[in-house]
Amino acid sequence: MSDTETPGSALEGRWLAEGAWAWYRRRPWLVGCNFTPSTASNQLEMWQADSFDVPTIERELGWAADLGFNVVRVFLHDLLWRPDPGPFLSRVKDFLEVATRQGIQTILVLFDGVWHNRSYVGPQPDPVPGVHNSRWLQSPSSPEVVDPASWPRLREYVQGVLSSLGDDDRILMWDLYNEPGNEGLLGNALPLLEQTFRWAREVGPNQPLTVGNWNRTPPFDALNRVQEANSDVITFHSYEDADSVARLIGQLRDLGRPLICTEYLARTTDSHFETHLPLFQAAGVGCINWGLVAGRTQTYYPWGSVPGAPEPETWYHDIFRADGTPYDPDEVAFIRETIRAGRTSLVDRA
Repeated sequence: MSDTETPGSALEGRWLAEGAWAWYRRRPWLVGCNFTPSTASNQLEMWQADSFDVPTIERELGWAADLGFNVVRVFLHDLLWRPDPGPFLSRVKDFLEVATRQGIQTILVLFDGVWHNRSYVGPQPDPVPGVHNSRWLQSPSSPEVVDPASWPRLREYVQGVLSSLGDDDRILMWDLYNEPGNEGLLGNALPLLEQTFRWAREVGPNQPLTVGNWNRTPPFDALNRVQEANSDVITFHSYEDADSVARLIGQLRDLGRPLICTEYLARTTDSHFETHLPLFQAAGVGCINWGLVAGRTQTYYPWGSVPGAPEPETWYHDIFRADGTPYDPDEVAFIRETIRAGRTSLVDRA
């Protein structure tokens, strides 16, 4: 689809708003989580052959489906593409098949601007006890973000993945770049962000493209303009309270496109299922919380937790322990009932 509605910064190939709405209305209320199996500390440990853990993935996605979740957001990593993309793509397809059997579609994230800036293939170090996301990786690493000489390799990765999976209806959407400009790269991430959209549009996958709005302070205005002008569906992150999220939804409505919150849930900053799920449902906004099972990412600890910290009384993210026991049984019951009622109300409105 060509796009003439946003002149200037929008690349050719962006979906028209009408097409984005038609795509969105064909789906139920989209509810799910960001997913990493509890046995993986980062993207490489999730996907590398020696640690790709299908039994755990199948078991934990079953718990997600039992809640009523119908979408998961999952992170790839550029180092997975070389030297042998075939087996990597085969593992991605295995994941998609497991998710599909559970009635779950997948959002795949290609790049990530957050956490540690040096990555290497092979066995990953154990998590630092008590530390939130102690082994999560930027993709690409910071030196490559700022070095255009490294971008041909990144282009090959982006276009290779999209060419291979761009007509796979098990994939809901492509999230091209998680939180560009994070980790002190605000002044450097914009050129790579623009190139990533361009590379993706050259392939033209069947699924919509997005990059989420995550920082709404003035220094990020230029990044946000590029993200909003080139995303087929508008996605955003918020770990704030429900009133703040409601105001943000009102602002993003002006962009005239479907909205999906691709990160929320931080219990100690007043971001809860009990407050946010009804808000998203009433607004017709898709919602994907951070975390499912407490594991090697240790995201039940808060941001900034220190080595050796005891398990927090109030979890930050995540829903289940590794044995499937809910962190809060009442919360799990609320999630199930809210999703069931939300889907019923959407059917009634149709």
